[in-house]
Amino acid sequence: MSTDLASVLAGARLLPVLTVPSTATAAPLADALAAGGARCAEVTFRTPGAEQVLKTMAAHGGLAVGAGTVLTPEQAERAVAAGARFVVSPGFDDEVVAKCRELGVPVVPGIATATELTRALKAGLDTVKLFPAEALGGLRTLRALAAPFPQARFVPTGGIDAYRMAAYLADPAVLAVGGSWMATTDHLGRGDYQEIRRLTADAVDRSTT
Repeated sequence: MSTDLASVLAGARLLPVLTVPSTATAAPLADALAAGGARCAEVTFRTPGAEQVLKTMAAHGGLAVGAGTVLTPEQAERAVAAGARFVVSPGFDDEVVAKCRELGVPVVPGIATATELTRALKAGLDTVKLFPAEALGGLRTLRALAAPFPQARFVPTGGIDAYRMAAYLADPAVLAVGGSWMATTDHLGRGDYQEIRRLTADAVDRSTT
C-alpha cells in the first residue's frame, strides 16, 4: 500500500468530499461519481454510518476512497479496515499521524498557519490540507504559505466551488482540490444521482483543462 497521496490519486486533481447521511445511498453515489469521471473520493466520518459507507464505496472498485474528518487513531484504524486508502484530518494530530504511518496509508493533516505547516513538515509529511481554505483567505493565503515552504504540496478544502477550483489548480503548489458541491446532502436526500453525475463530470472537465 502506498504512503504517498499523489500515488494514490494517480493524477486525479479533484477530490469530492462526501458527508453521506444514509448508508443506502453509498452504492448509487459511487456509481454516479465514477460515471461522472471521478477517480477518488473522501468519505467524512461525520455520520454514524460513515464506516459502512466507506466500505461500500471502496468495494465499488472504480474509486480510490479515503476517510475524512478523522479525529482519533481509533477512527483511522476503523477507516483503513473499511478500505480507506488515505486519511484526512481537519487539523494536525500527532497520534493520528503516527497511527496512519503504522497502518501504511497516506495521512493529510489540516493546517491553517505557518506553525502548523512547520510541524507537518518536521513530521516528514509533504502534503497537507489547507482548511478551511476560503475562510482563511483562499489562494492568497495558500501562496503566502507556499513561498517559504516550496517543498509543501496542498489540498485546499473548504468553501471551494466549481468556479474557484481552476485558480487553485493552476498553482503549482496544489496537488488536488477538495469540495462538496458535486454531491451535497441535499442531492443525496433527493436521490438526485443524475445531477451528481452532471456536476461531477463538469468538475472533472474543469480540473483537466
